[in-house]
Amino acid sequence: MNDKQPNLGRHKRNCTICSHARRQEIEADFVAWRSPIAITGEYGLRDRSTVYRHAHALGLFTERQRNVRAALEKIIERAGDVEVSASAVVSAVQAYAKINANGRWVERSEQVNVTDLFQRMTDEELTRYASEGILPEWAESVLGATEGGYSRA
Repeated sequence: MNDKQPNLGRHKRNCTICSHARRQEIEADFVAWRSPIAITGEYGLRDRSTVYRHAHALGLFTERQRNVRAALEKIIERAGDVEVSASAVVSAVQAYAKINANGRWVERSEQVNVTDLFQRMTDEELTRYASEGILPEWAESVLGATEGGYSRA
């Protein structure tokens, strides 16, 4: 892709999308990850290169990339309509959960301070854990949400 910034005045004079009555809808569809082929069909445009040329000239690719959640939403919504594997749907949901409202990937991690956990235990719970390796029932709410969870003897 050419990184050179196009002449906006020239682009606007020659672009069928810039003068299109439904320009805002076309741009919104592109940013929402609608297929350029579907966009050309619905709005009577010549071909998908028209959509790509307009998007490049106006910097819509950056906006579209920040809106990757919209693409994942479409995959998740269609899970019941098309034949996909459960792992593909789970992967899309997991990816969706890691992308914030600005379109940035955010790794979430949870940590448990074991010292704090032991300090919360009663003497009886500590003794049972030391002798039998069994954590108290309430520990499930603390450890159950962490990656890998925990195991009770």
